[in-house]
Amino acid sequence: MRLFRKDYLTWVIPRILFLEDDSNLLEMRPFKFAGVATSAALGAVSAAAAYGCVSRSSQIFGPSVYRGPGRRRTIAITFDDGPSEGTLPILEYLYKENVWSTFFQCGMNVRRLPHIAGQVAAYGHQLGNHTYSHPRLPFKSPEFIEREFTEAQKIITEETGFTPMLLRAPYGFRWLGLREVQQKLSLLGVMWTVIGNDWRWPAQRIAKHVLSRATPGGIVCLHDGRCVQPKPDVSNTLAALRQIVPVLKDQGYRFEIVSDLIHA
Repeated sequence: MRLFRKDYLTWVIPRILFLEDDSNLLEMRPFKFAGVATSAALGAVSAAAAYGCVSRSSQIFGPSVYRGPGRRRTIAITFDDGPSEGTLPILEYLYKENVWSTFFQCGMNVRRLPHIAGQVAAYGHQLGNHTYSHPRLPFKSPEFIEREFTEAQKIITEETGFTPMLLRAPYGFRWLGLREVQQKLSLLGVMWTVIGNDWRWPAQRIAKHVLSRATPGGIVCLHDGRCVQPKPDVSNTLAALRQIVPVLKDQGYRFEIVSDLIHA
């Protein structure tokens, strides 16, 4: 008997995402109605797996954080899917505003644009591991998951001179085998307090959404790439960032990399 029913999980995962963040991440996931589970026990196990897969507070598939303790007025802005050609204007703006961020990079993008990956590190930002090719991890084998993170870890380290201490699973989806990878590579998982939906929303809506959910110790997820696409359009992300940063500064926030934020 299979441990998890794939058809059941396809139905339940988007619903848990919907409950976790009212920004309705449902639209970015595959969706279909599923058959009824053959037994209550199997359904419960599948629901637990779905919760462990996507819940920002879950520790089922490995140690993970989604915010800092919030004892001081600091916040972390993070970026996924880079580096890309659009990373450079973001770096220039962050430098101008004296904002430190954490960039979760894909190994394939680092291999394509090593000079930009290196500039992220040279500007003093923290680097994180976001897999090699940005796949969805659910239902992948532990060996596949290990290869994705191990290859990205190797490429990021070789090209930038910095070894990531953090990882973020693509789409926030975690799965069996991730805990062992985290132990092997000494990586802490990072989710988010608020995600900007910046791959599909205009800048003003992104900024309004992030600012309405900003809290001390919060982790904001934005994107300086679009999976592993060459030359992605991240102009809305940059435009939103130009609205978010000044408002948070006016509210007394300081910006930290994730490793500093969670140990505050």
